[in-house]
Amino acid sequence: MNLIYLHTHDTGRYLEPYGYAVPTPRLRELAGQSALFRNNYCCGPTCSPSRSAMLTGMVPHSCGMMGLAHRGFSIDYTKHLAQYLGRNGFETVLCGMQHEAADAGMIGYSRVYIADKAGMENATQWDEANAASAISFLRENHSKPFFLSFGLEHTHRPFTEFDDDLSRKYLRSPDPLPNSPEIRGDMQGFLTSARRADTVLGSVLDEIRRLGLDKDSVIFYTTDHGIAFPFMKCNLYDSGIGTALMIRYPGNPSAGAAKDSLTSHLDVFPTVCDLLGVPKPEWLQGKSLLPILENKSDEVNDRIFAEVTYHASYDPQRAVRTKRYKYIRRFNPEHTVPVLANIDNSPSKEYMLSAGLAEMAIDQEQLFDLDLDPNERQNRVHDGQYTAVRKELSDMLDHFMEETDDPLRKGPVPLPKGAFVNTLACADPESLREEDIFTQET
Repeated sequence: MNLIYLHTHDTGRYLEPYGYAVPTPRLRELAGQSALFRNNYCCGPTCSPSRSAMLTGMVPHSCGMMGLAHRGFSIDYTKHLAQYLGRNGFETVLCGMQHEAADAGMIGYSRVYIADKAGMENATQWDEANAASAISFLRENHSKPFFLSFGLEHTHRPFTEFDDDLSRKYLRSPDPLPNSPEIRGDMQGFLTSARRADTVLGSVLDEIRRLGLDKDSVIFYTTDHGIAFPFMKCNLYDSGIGTALMIRYPGNPSAGAAKDSLTSHLDVFPTVCDLLGVPKPEWLQGKSLLPILENKSDEVNDRIFAEVTYHASYDPQRAVRTKRYKYIRRFNPEHTVPVLANIDNSPSKEYMLSAGLAEMAIDQEQLFDLDLDPNERQNRVHDGQYTAVRKELSDMLDHFMEETDDPLRKGPVPLPKGAFVNTLACADPESLREEDIFTQET
């Protein structure tokens, strides 16, 4: 059995099979052949921590990826799924996007095919070039099972293509943002990007089917975290940590089913091990979803955990989520407003800044009743009716942080040597001005 991992960038659940008016018919088709997990969550709503957590089976503070790989963070790559499957007899191939290492060669794939972006006009051309490499690999004669990771740049910012038929006149802004022309126009760019991603993924899925590889391959699709809009990416609200997850394999008794089970990206690695028939390594922190896939259980988790430490800037926070409740705790009490460098530059960000985003107070503790308040707007942390719930979830979080030796328990988390981030005073994540950067030199 082979493993094919398909992934887009910054997509959350904004896809047609999750009920959104996003033109992604090929992913809708894949969903009909897969088990679709409606309540899946990433471990950290920022690129490198999320991907590294899923592909090592450990939360970011356990695997070490507490910030962005291209800014100096790294992990023990011997625990990456690619190296683990390589040690278990798989050929491992990367085509396109990854964000677990500053240099893809560090990860340990057998082969790496990443197109040169020089001379390319947009992300579509780059994704198409990497799709061609993936298709070329799939057409080879395979003497042993393989693991193919095919990653897209779409739907990452900047949005440079805007399809006219996706007119901003007839769109709505994503929740929880105001329905303004500026944000609707920004959403037009996202929808176009999602359409391009869907088309490219469709070309690879067509080749998998043509070659008959769908008959002996596990295929899973996901993304790293929520879409790159304010209050979404790099936030521990469901709009930031909610991610699509579809798992397809031959003979799947849950093919075409939509599962409401509470699941985490941590569960992918152990699930893959079970489906491929390889032993599970001792370091995994997640649970196999096989009982859910085989309709033997509705749940394997009663809680999941998520975190942010560094993105462009330092913004330490941790969360625990159950089926009904979410508890978030922040660990930088001197900073009580949004960390602006952790919001990607965009028309949506500019609109929200003009509305006073920079001065908006953020509570250091938040508790949400997700049945009564699914958009997480009413903080119940000081509501007497929720005192017992607050204590229960706070204790859950404390126990998990202790059990996993979270360094945040001991105080601020230092940068690794050579890593750099933007200062809290900097609003622009793309700024490399000396006064906007903090670097750990020793």
